Amino acid sequence: MAHDLIDDFEAQALLADKGYDADHLCDRIESAGIEVVIPPKRNRKTQRDYDRELYKERNRVERFFAKLKQFRRVATRYDKLLANFMGFVKLAAIAIWLR
Repeated sequence: MAHDLIDDFEAQALLADKGYDADHLCDRIESAGIEVVIPPKRNRKTQRDYDRELYKERNRVERFFAKLKQFRRVATRYDKLLANFMGFVKLAAIAIWLR
């Protein structure tokens, strides 16, 4: 499933936690021309380097989604249509930004 998401993904870097530290996944990401920013697992035989400063930005994304989930309508997805749901996600993001 993760492989399917990478194919149409346009980004400079992909930030993920240690759960995504697999050689086949990292190789696929790098072959798409995306920088891999995934810390290696402790028991990995060959430790990989990653951009520690950029990885710290992952916390910002996590906090944003936590704030977004404070909006009950977003967290439970009452809307059946994607367009309605995404409209409210955008509205909630604006409300968070204005705080």
